[in-house]
Parts: sequence; structure tokens; C-alpha cells
Amino acid sequence: MSQQLLESISASHIKKNVISFGIGDTISVSFRIVEGEKERQQAFQGVVISRKGRGIDEMVVIRKIVDEVGVERIFPINSPMVADIEMVRRGDARRAKLYYLRERTGKSRRLRDKRRGLKHDAVPTTTTDSAPAAAPAKAD
Repeated sequence: MSQQLLESISASHIKKNVISFGIGDTISVSFRIVEGEKERQQAFQGVVISRKGRGIDEMVVIRKIVDEVGVERIFPINSPMVADIEMVRRGDARRAKLYYLRERTGKSRRLRDKRRGLKHDAVPTTTTDSAPAAAPAKAD
């Protein structure tokens, strides 16, 4: 009974306009920074290496590389300080947590694109005739 009460109270604070993203995707999170009386937005773009929690407690860990040094930030998705989340690139990950990327350097740090198989599909050719071409007759 108390769990249902907590979920009903927190449901009003959950954001409705959050895009769907998964582990391995590259996203850009715009968050609000308050400096004195001024407020500005700053973007943090990186790879999602972890996502945990549910409901109002959902958190996402984003990792990016700055001057050959890895930087990770943890963002609560439903925080009022998170202004916007934009999808940059979909990545293909086969694990739920990508903590192994912390030890990788160079090209092995990159993830495959989720669309990796689409570039090899043949483009269907269209013909001007509506009737199929006749096969050549065989000579006996």
C-alpha cells in the first residue's frame, strides 16, 4: 500500500518528454547551471555507459573523453536541472553496463553504429515496364 502511495506522489514529477535511449547511445544532455543570479545551459555529450533506477530515481552515467582523459557524469533524468536530452548517435551494445570502456583507448573505445547492416542492403531497382521481362527461349 505504501509503495503505491509513493509511486502516485512521484508520478507528478516524472518528465513526459524524455526521448528513449539505451546503453551505447551517444547523447547530449543540456543541464542548467546557476551562477549567482544568472542561469545558463551547458551541454555534456558522451556515451551512455550505465542506466539504473526507475521512475523518479532513474539515473544515467555518461562518459566522454577530454584531452585523453575520461570524464563521467551522473545525471538524474527527472531532475529539474536537466533541461533537454538529445540523441546524437545510436550505438550497438551487447551488454547492460559498458564499464569496460574505462580501460579502452584509441579505436577500441569506439562502439559500432546500430545501423551497421543497413549500408549493405541492396537498393530495390524499379523498372519502367509493369510486365516482367521474358526469359530467353531455350533451343533444343
